[in-house]
Amino acid sequence: MRRFIRSLIMAVALSPLGAMALEPVDINTADAVALQQINGIGPAKANAIIEYRKANGPFASVDDLVKVSGIGPKSLEQLRPQVRVGAAAQKPAASAPPTKAASTPGKI
Repeated sequence: MRRFIRSLIMAVALSPLGAMALEPVDINTADAVALQQINGIGPAKANAIIEYRKANGPFASVDDLVKVSGIGPKSLEQLRPQVRVGAAAQKPAASAPPTKAASTPGKI
């Protein structure tokens, strides 16, 4: 029986579902359920992260998590490898002004 349980645990750990748990969670797009998959984040902290995002916009960096009630520097260091800040925090690049095509009359 122990061998079966060990095999089952290894199968889950190596499956795509198990591998998903190893991917950092984007704190700018994750819902409460996804945030609670992070070790150290329960329902209260997940809701606090979401409320912070609603009030202040997306996180610019993972370090901004210390601005969330209930998350201090020690918690941040535990969370850091498990979270990331996605593209939502990046400001759009300034686009170059449109250029006018050179139109010179010519003979054909």
